Amino acid sequence: MAPLRIYKRKGAIMRLTDFSAEAIATLLRKQKIARMPKLMGAMGTNARRTVFRKLKELAYRTSYSHCGRYYTLDEVAEFDEQGLWSYREVWFSVYGTLLSTAAAMVEAAAVGYFVEELDNRLHVGTKDALRKLVGDARLTREKVAGQFLYCAADSRRRRQQLLARRSLLAEPGVVGAIPEAAILPDELRAAIVLFFSLLDEKQRRLYAGLEALKSGRGGDARLAKFLGLDAGTVARGG
Repeated sequence: MAPLRIYKRKGAIMRLTDFSAEAIATLLRKQKIARMPKLMGAMGTNARRTVFRKLKELAYRTSYSHCGRYYTLDEVAEFDEQGLWSYREVWFSVYGTLLSTAAAMVEAAAVGYFVEELDNRLHVGTKDALRKLVGDARLTREKVAGQFLYCAADSRRRRQQLLARRSLLAEPGVVGAIPEAAILPDELRAAIVLFFSLLDEKQRRLYAGLEALKSGRGGDARLAKFLGLDAGTVARGG
């Protein structure tokens, strides 16, 4: 049998069962978000442990911004289609912490994320979080256009993201079977990238070499940039 925990409040002896999670719920329904001191005040306790024990009885979340210092209830938060919600510039996510949110966002992104892009999307600095995720092998990164592009750890997903990103950054002028990158319809660009990602290494090189021949002078360099390959590899076709 677990020992009965006893607390003191204003000279009186209080059992843990004397505290109610409803006091926290009432506060958060009214104010939407609150920090720990407010929650402690609502419960009439100076013990953080007591508040944490009662929070476990509720469907609650901590903010991924402001170092996780704010709390809200699932029933209060109005998450958007990407699982984000903010109130008074405090940000929450269905994924929980900043690390988990950044990982989920990068994995779901068709073209991966540069740091600045994810900063803008999440409204917080993400550089340190992304570095940790890479260090923990939850994400990967690769230099693209002079900066690190963060991608999924899964090799196939990462390859698709890199190809899609490079197609967005490619020079106009790829002709033949692959039209100019600047005027490719989104659906066609996506189809080309997906098709190329499904080929094995030898097939990708042969395909790229054949398409470069169709493109004429300079086609190998343009196609290499479009597909994220070495121009010499494209020129050799393998």
